[in-house]
Amino acid sequence: MTTLWPDLVSEATSFSTGVLDKCTDQDWSRPAGELEWSCYQTISHLSQAVFGYSALLIARPTDRYIGVRFSVEAGTPPELAVEGIRIGGTLLRSTLRETGPEVRAFHPWGTADAAGYGAMHVLEVLVHSRDIAQGFGLDQPLPDDLCEPVVQRLFPQAPSGFRPSETLLWCTGRAALPGLERQRDWRWYADVR
Repeated sequence: MTTLWPDLVSEATSFSTGVLDKCTDQDWSRPAGELEWSCYQTISHLSQAVFGYSALLIARPTDRYIGVRFSVEAGTPPELAVEGIRIGGTLLRSTLRETGPEVRAFHPWGTADAAGYGAMHVLEVLVHSRDIAQGFGLDQPLPDDLCEPVVQRLFPQAPSGFRPSETLLWCTGRAALPGLERQRDWRWYADVR
């Protein structure tokens, strides 16, 4: 079965922004879940990722990041920061549709193809929207149907026998699994396999 990353990016972006929209009337200076970042810093990081992944696939550098950053400007209202995630997700979906399977672009955790960048986007928006929701006391379960292809693409050594959402949270150092301690040092593997 072929994974349709443009569709998954769209679905994950909609899920994420739906979660984040519930929090826009709150104080975003509070910590995002267990992260050291505030909710505001977390959405700024998320903005850099979702726009940057499109830019990397377009520029196609082999050994560096691009020279442009897409962070949220200080003082931007939360609802406009969330709007930026919608825009970035739409841009990446379109970029993925136009990017051939032979295209490769730099990431410090592996040179990735379009599928790798699609998986990174889905991971970022799911996990960080959950982090932000936790900062506001919302327990937001992640959808297994979006987590499963991310685990398969980015975490080749992931344990089996658990729900995909639980596995993704373990892979990203956010939860323990039965018989497996919580990871303190983790990374994904973006290289094409």
